[in-house]
Amino acid sequence: MSSNASKAGSNVLRYSALAAGIFYGFTHQRSISAAEKAAAAQREYEHKQELINKAKEAYAKSKQPVSAVSTPSGLNQDPMSPNFDIEAYFSALLAKA
Repeated sequence: MSSNASKAGSNVLRYSALAAGIFYGFTHQRSISAAEKAAAAQREYEHKQELINKAKEAYAKSKQPVSAVSTPSGLNQDPMSPNFDIEAYFSALLAKA
């Protein structure tokens, strides 16, 4: 009988170790998966932030006032510009002719 008791004790120990190993593996895999999900979420967030920053830069460039068309002498020839000087424009036209 002592061999049956010894065998039963070793089986209990064996199955306890197996259950502990399965539990450890399960919890360890969950922690790895959670870390991977967090890293993926962080990468996705950073990618979205990068896209938002690029869009902001593109929007800012599109909303910048168009620089006045000017000649090499610095004369503003854009009649829609608030700094347009018609007298200087005509003087430059007459000087050119």
